[in-house]
Amino acid sequence: MGFKQTTLIKKILMALTGLFLAFFLIIHLLGNLQLLLPEEIAHTQFNAYSHFLSGNLLIKMVSYVLYFSILYHVFDALIITIGNWRANDTSYKKDNRAEVSGWIARNMGLLGTFVLIFLVIHFKDYWYVYKFGSPPLDVEGNKDLYIIVVDSFKELWYVVLYVIAIIALGLHLIHGVSSAFRTLGLYHEKYIVWMKYIGYLFSIFITLGFVMIPIIIYLKQL
Repeated sequence: MGFKQTTLIKKILMALTGLFLAFFLIIHLLGNLQLLLPEEIAHTQFNAYSHFLSGNLLIKMVSYVLYFSILYHVFDALIITIGNWRANDTSYKKDNRAEVSGWIARNMGLLGTFVLIFLVIHFKDYWYVYKFGSPPLDVEGNKDLYIIVVDSFKELWYVVLYVIAIIALGLHLIHGVSSAFRTLGLYHEKYIVWMKYIGYLFSIFITLGFVMIPIIIYLKQL
């Protein structure tokens, strides 16, 4: 298999895993929006929802696809980024990429790295504690993930970190979603003017949705 074919396959897998992760963000956001319900409802409902996700066989299978997608997306992005660095090389006396691409496109690796660092923190604070820790139980006997999340948003520094990470994710999505469609050949010249805005609209939806949750929870506790 030639180098160009190998690179194309990697880009296709990057697009597919990226779109799967983007779809997961929608599901994750809809689940997290339960945190904004009245406290007495949100507390038991969010924990019941978390318990369902952790105990459902189909969801567990999907979670393995999620873990694979995250790991492969990161690995593939690293390989592609290194390949682009080598292709541009230092033989060019002047970097003219700014003339043909925007800041987001040129810094996808940087944005992705920041999101990855936050994702590790996010997994440690919530997923790891829920799966392998000893969190308290709520009145229904479910692990009290709600109180863990709400307590974390009592800290202003954590809310700020969360918001910055989500903004970085949003910027990453602006280019990533439209680029994935382009890689998979889903761009049609007749509708390209509209399709290029899909990344922007999706990014705004995800960013605003996730950002408002910690901010509202923090403000409620002042």
